[in-house]
Amino acid sequence: MNPTETLASHPPVSTQQAPGPAGHWIFGSLRERRLDPIGFFTSSVRNYGPIVRYRMGPKTVFQIADPAAIRHVFLENHRSYIKGFGYDKLEPVLGKGLLTSEGEFWRRQRKLAQPAFHRPRLTALTGMIVQASQELLDRWKPKANRPVGPESILDLSDEMTRFALKVASVTLLGKDVSDHASDVGRALGRLLELANDRILSLIQLPESVPTPRALTFRRDRDMLNTVVFGIIEERHRLIAAGHSTSQDLLGMLMAVKDEETGERMSDAQLRDEGMTIFLAGHETTANVLTWTLMLLSQHPSVFQKLTAEVDSVLQGRDPAFEDLGKLRYTLMVIEESMRLYPPAWVLSREAVADDQILGYRVPKGSILIASPYVMHHHPDFWENPEGFRPERFDPEAPEEATKNKFVYMPFGAGPRSCIGKDFALMETQIVLAMIVANFHVDIVPGQTVTP
Repeated sequence: MNPTETLASHPPVSTQQAPGPAGHWIFGSLRERRLDPIGFFTSSVRNYGPIVRYRMGPKTVFQIADPAAIRHVFLENHRSYIKGFGYDKLEPVLGKGLLTSEGEFWRRQRKLAQPAFHRPRLTALTGMIVQASQELLDRWKPKANRPVGPESILDLSDEMTRFALKVASVTLLGKDVSDHASDVGRALGRLLELANDRILSLIQLPESVPTPRALTFRRDRDMLNTVVFGIIEERHRLIAAGHSTSQDLLGMLMAVKDEETGERMSDAQLRDEGMTIFLAGHETTANVLTWTLMLLSQHPSVFQKLTAEVDSVLQGRDPAFEDLGKLRYTLMVIEESMRLYPPAWVLSREAVADDQILGYRVPKGSILIASPYVMHHHPDFWENPEGFRPERFDPEAPEEATKNKFVYMPFGAGPRSCIGKDFALMETQIVLAMIVANFHVDIVPGQTVTP
């Protein structure tokens, strides 16, 4: 299948039902989706083709694994789809921030937030990221060059979460909350696990019912609210005292007025955007860094080529924004890591109108799923899709699929793609260069790493 193939090449068959597993007469394919989601999504495409229809309880789901179909849903006809089902389960945690909001409200918020991620702003944030990276390295130094044992072992996921939380909070919210990293990480993990369970549950008790999980959910949400509202309240005090606080995203959002009404964002709106940036932003970056370092530990030749580039470009000094364009192989390593282990591994939309995709009728209310993980591992689009080969992203001789935004999509697709893409890549490039210039991180022997 050619990645540039268009929907016009598929003859319309509007009365034909898309293929897929019959599933259980009540539950559909819920059990398979729960037990092994990556395996289920991958095998569905392998067994049934570029569009697969199945049921998740009463919901009809269409999984699409065709770039033209993904382009249609996420770009060309995106107004016929909302985030809807699935993302609504995140709303009790994230509120109506950029990740979960819809329509004109989302467009307004996106427009207000976008300048915070423009190049001049990113340039100004480089020093903060370098400082956070150096603090990470200083924390690791006592463990270096020791025999394998408790004194030399790092929980890499925890370390990367703490680092990414510090960067997100300092650069975007203007307040270092990394001391809360363990509590925030555990709370986020539990909240996302509960949201995922709600997506896959046929029977859902109201949040007001005091089950043990509901009580834990409230405690976790209250703790996160305390952190974010505390930052907002402190910022109000600084503004009242005459201090300028518009250099980070929160300060910009607090300063912006509605062009028509002259109103500023309420604290509740600021909380929702702050919570989205604070939580969703740092968790994905931490995952990218963790998987990248794991892959480098398994591929010494890639590690050697990477360190050679870093040593040549930086020559022992800290990276500057101007160095990023020279650290090309470093970026290629990150891009290949995100291909194998995309931080957002499944995207979904809900149809608000009847549609037709690849010749099959998609009724209003259906759930559309596109999995970056499936697309990034699809043998129709990639040479040796399971191999770790950063050279496929060489800008002078790239593999064809790397240029297709609806095949390679680690930051999503269409107008709802990640607003912080450039910031995340800059942050990841800087800290990875500084880590490999100082350390070689090896996986503890005897482990089996499973996504």
